[in-house]
Amino acid sequence: MSGSSAEPETEAFLAYRNLLFTVAYEMLGSATDAEDVLQETWLQWAKANREQVRDQRAFLIRITTRQALNRLRTIKRRREAYVGCWLPEPLLTTPDVAEDVELAESVSMALMLVLETLSPTERAVFVLREVFVVDYAEIAAVVGKSPAAVRQIAHRARRHVDARRPRRPASPNEGRAVLESFRSAVATGNPQALLEVLAPQAVLAGDGGGVKHAALRPVTGADRVARMLAGGMGRLEGTIVTTEPTVVNGNPALLVRLDGEIDGVMAIAVEDGRIAGLYYVRNPEKLSRVTSATPLTRH
Repeated sequence: MSGSSAEPETEAFLAYRNLLFTVAYEMLGSATDAEDVLQETWLQWAKANREQVRDQRAFLIRITTRQALNRLRTIKRRREAYVGCWLPEPLLTTPDVAEDVELAESVSMALMLVLETLSPTERAVFVLREVFVVDYAEIAAVVGKSPAAVRQIAHRARRHVDARRPRRPASPNEGRAVLESFRSAVATGNPQALLEVLAPQAVLAGDGGGVKHAALRPVTGADRVARMLAGGMGRLEGTIVTTEPTVVNGNPALLVRLDGEIDGVMAIAVEDGRIAGLYYVRNPEKLSRVTSATPLTRH
């Protein structure tokens, strides 16, 4: 699917590839599964009668969403058996993603976890309508519902998400400043310094996938989170720990290395100048996209 002499159908697919990947990733929270969906989308696109396709973008989004819906119903069962907390696969992203505030929020760890609480159909409707501004009639064709039913689903999903999403997403500058304060506090291992940067009801969720050590359930409350972080640093005596500021899913994060080897990625959610959520992905199977950027787009 590459080359300067690509066939017209290949060129059309490649023109929308980043968009289609973003749709699939927001539906699934997994780059690996999103890539599989894109492969299935390509196979259907290659077989399609393109003379009857009036809007290539809408047609490709429709195929991608349907494939993602099928896969989402399957992986939901798989995630129920997941060891410990399941977190989305983190993606190193390009600066333009952070600059697109709506896109950055939609792929943030915090919101992606909220999307996990929706049914597959609700998630598809919410993502297509709220992120990619697909009209109700087109969404209805994708999910097999009437436009009126889709409007009701969209309203229900939006109300559900709004009740759980951050009240006021931090600006990129605010996020970077809070991340640096947190980084300094972690370096000292001082619980009091950590308390100053954590929101009272801060939540720490770790994803080790049963391969790396991580708490099996989210840790809630600034005191408990600070003690866990400080205690974790204490257990690493003799190990060289480095943290590198990065941008994951369009939001500030830390790339954590132990003795020079990548241990994981810690993403943050900031509210009112403090960290409300910490998401530490250690599962090695989810760390393949944290050193080279993955392009995401809504267009």
